[in-house]
Amino acid sequence: MSVHYQTILVAVDGSEEARRALKKAIMLSIEHTAKLLIVHVVDTRTFAAVEHYDRLIFSDAEKYAEELLTDYKEQAMDAGVSDVTMIIEYGSPKVKISKDVAKKYEVDLIITGATGLNAVERFLIGSVSEYIARHSRCDVLIVRKD
Repeated sequence: MSVHYQTILVAVDGSEEARRALKKAIMLSIEHTAKLLIVHVVDTRTFAAVEHYDRLIFSDAEKYAEELLTDYKEQAMDAGVSDVTMIIEYGSPKVKISKDVAKKYEVDLIITGATGLNAVERFLIGSVSEYIARHSRCDVLIVRKD
């Protein structure tokens, strides 16, 4: 049985595992001549209490996301991916990625790191990658440590 992916989404947060996921996404995008979506979700839940006091934090998060995605897009294009889209979303990363972005862009493969940066959420609520694997309507590839 042959599988051909047309639209691959990679979720990134700046972690080492997200970088590994990006490398895998680049490789698969080239192999499948697929469109690559590089997505970063600014977790607005963490800003709710702080934003009232310091609006610069939100601005810094947006700037970080833009710089991160621009760097990752350049890496993908330098490696030979011809169709790369950067997406910044706001809200809960696990919900935005698995439900909103995947549906909007008709994604057929989501690639994510196993853990990422948010250890507190993973401990209290469960990991983003676990949620994505359970709730996505497309294939999910979870990239683990070497």
